[in-house]
Amino acid sequence: MNISKKEYAQLADRYSAPSKLYITVPKAFVIGGLICCTGQFFNDLYIMIGNDADTASAYTSITLVLISALLTGFGQYERIAKHAGAGTLVPITGFANAVVSPALEFKTEGLILGTGAKMFIIAGPVIVYGITAAFVYGIILFVISLFGG
Repeated sequence: MNISKKEYAQLADRYSAPSKLYITVPKAFVIGGLICCTGQFFNDLYIMIGNDADTASAYTSITLVLISALLTGFGQYERIAKHAGAGTLVPITGFANAVVSPALEFKTEGLILGTGAKMFIIAGPVIVYGITAAFVYGIILFVISLFGG
């Protein structure tokens, strides 16, 4: 079957459900906000039990990654994301999900060639471009500082 790009676009439009922005945007906002509030709760809790702000922030990040990894492992993160959409892309929880999901999906292929090789299939480019951008930014700042900027 050979169809043109225009025919393909018409087929895609016919079978795609239209997005209801008046529902999806508030859901993403509320659920993303709840994730952030959960992070703030843990941060305040860790400070309240005697940690300094930097240590509490580190523990909060670890806790959020652990919770999102567990939710992904038990199949609940996808269910939440189905309703929240972009609200679940809060950086640290979305990143943990992006690492755990492929690891679980390819575990049947073995520990090394399955889980190990496929774990960063989604998150890998984010890491590479993040490190590259940080490196370039660092060089720019260094050059600026050499010339008294």
